[in-house]
Amino acid sequence: MSAAHAGFSELSVLAAAERTLTRLRQVDGHVVTAESCTGGLVAAMLTHFSGSSDVTEGGFVTYSNTMKQKVLGVPAKILEKHGAVSAQTVEKMAEGALEASPLATVSVAISGIAGPDGGSAEKPVGLVWFATAMKNGAVISDKQVFSGSREDVRAQAALHAFELILQRLG
Repeated sequence: MSAAHAGFSELSVLAAAERTLTRLRQVDGHVVTAESCTGGLVAAMLTHFSGSSDVTEGGFVTYSNTMKQKVLGVPAKILEKHGAVSAQTVEKMAEGALEASPLATVSVAISGIAGPDGGSAEKPVGLVWFATAMKNGAVISDKQVFSGSREDVRAQAALHAFELILQRLG
């Protein structure tokens, strides 16, 4: 876990969401989310604020592999070879969300193991993969391992997602 995530709270996640909305407005951007382990938390934090619809296109909650394939176009071979919690999967999720949202200029995708069960030696509880994609730009993936309860992991993942969007927007 990075030092940036120490001492997070719902208020810090909401503050990060608000900063993201402000930056999206400054650059005339529009965001779409593709979430698995966060279950729509990033989209919920964005839409917490009145007027967020001017820069928030929407979000996809694709918890199952079937939904990742059917809704976001993640190839079955990627899921079979790398698993749902992998750079390859979140990259395809980010691309799929962007393609499904014609007005979106940036997407963020999240897939991880929030716990308390489901971890392994290779993929421990707290492992979360992220990807951001930009219209006409590169897809960038990022891996974090968070600690704490299921709720802690999900909140830290949401906070990190906002940090990644802000980095991409400059």
